[in-house]
Amino acid sequence: MRSGIEVVQADITTLAVDAIVNAANPSLLGGGGVDGAIHRAAGPELLAACRALPELRPGVRCPTGQARITPAFRLPAEAIVHTVGPVWHGGHHGEPELLAACYRNALRLAGEHELAEIAFPAISCGIYGYPPDAAARIAVRETLAWLVADAAPRWIGLCCFGTATTAAFRRALEKGG
Repeated sequence: MRSGIEVVQADITTLAVDAIVNAANPSLLGGGGVDGAIHRAAGPELLAACRALPELRPGVRCPTGQARITPAFRLPAEAIVHTVGPVWHGGHHGEPELLAACYRNALRLAGEHELAEIAFPAISCGIYGYPPDAAARIAVRETLAWLVADAAPRWIGLCCFGTATTAAFRRALEKGG
C-alpha cells in the first residue's frame, strides 16, 4: 500500500483510489470546474445521492469548511468526499482557516470510513480565486499533520489539473508547507 503525500498532475476523476475529494459548492448539486467534472463522470446517481443529503438551510447541504461523503458510483474511486472551500476575498475574511478546515474535515471523514488513499483537488484555486501558492501551503501543512497523527488515510494525493498549480503544490511540499 502507498503511503505519504504525493503531488500528481491528473484528472482526479480517473484516479483509482479509495476516495476523491470534490471541491463542491454548498448545494452539492454540481457546478463548474472539478465539481462538474466529478458529477459528469460519476453519473446521475451522484446527483440523486447529493439531493438525499439534508439541507441545513435552503440550498446548503454542506457549509464552507465542512465535508460530506457519498459513494463514487461510476468513478474508479470507492467514495467521494465533498467539501466546500472558501471564496478568496483577500485572505482577511477567515479564508485560511476555512480552507484548512476543508482538509481536516475531509481527512477525518475518510478516516471514519477507513479509506486508506485519498486524492484532493486544489480546493478553491479555480473559480473561487484562492492563490495557488497560499492554498498549497495550507494543503501541505494540513495533510502532513494528518500523516504525523498516524491515522487513515495513509496516502494523500494532491491532484492538480494545470502545470502552474502543480508547480505551486510541489514547491509547498518540498518546503514542508
